[in-house]
Amino acid sequence: MKIVVCIKQVPDSDKVTIDRTTNRLNRAGVPAVMNPFDENALELALKVKDANPGSTVTVVSMGPPPAAEVVKAAVAHGADGGVLVCGREFGGADTWATGYTIALAIKKLQEEGGPFDLVLFGKQATDGDTAQVGPGIANHLGIPCLTYAKSCDVLDDRTFKVVRQTEDGYEDWEIQRPCALTVVKEAGELRIGNLRSKMKAKSYQPPVWGVAELSPNPDFIGLKGSPTRVSKVFAPPVKTNKERLEGTPAEQATKLIAKLEERHLV
Repeated sequence: MKIVVCIKQVPDSDKVTIDRTTNRLNRAGVPAVMNPFDENALELALKVKDANPGSTVTVVSMGPPPAAEVVKAAVAHGADGGVLVCGREFGGADTWATGYTIALAIKKLQEEGGPFDLVLFGKQATDGDTAQVGPGIANHLGIPCLTYAKSCDVLDDRTFKVVRQTEDGYEDWEIQRPCALTVVKEAGELRIGNLRSKMKAKSYQPPVWGVAELSPNPDFIGLKGSPTRVSKVFAPPVKTNKERLEGTPAEQATKLIAKLEERHLV
């Protein structure tokens, strides 16, 4: 079984700030880490691999050259290998252009190593929080996608059983492979890699694929290929126009109802 996990290098959310002039995230000097939800996706991939001997886990990341570190980190935790999609032409990509580009990389992996069975993503990235890239890549690949997956087990040579988290509890699904899943943190905390994996990661240099390797449509990548733009990022203002209602509980309730009626809310 061949499993692909898409991972992203993001700024440490505890230390990131917003530039009020450019309305962009201040990434300079901020430590970069693997997107926490992608760690959960990688852990789920490793669980599926453990339960199915002979399986492989390959990670794909898109970003600047330093993003190679998250690929190496994935290898240290137990992934078999990975690829970095990198190039100035990909800079400024929105979720659609990002999905298109990474889908090309997955297709290239498939051409080189055979058909994949499962593509995993964290449920969202902590720097964008759109939760769009995973389903978008599945659409580009033409495969079904389930979101908010908590677990994944093999039923037979064509079908996975997936437990999906919802607001009300959990759902059991059956989905045919190849398929894609976005993964929630309940899938499990990423394990610590063994000594062999850590030693492999020390010398591992992931291949870097750019425009020459992926041959994308130039109108579909980077800023040029992005149909959306972020015009402004800001924290909502704190509202202070509160009013305290005095009296007994019954009197407060009467006053509250009167206030709501004034605003046509009841």
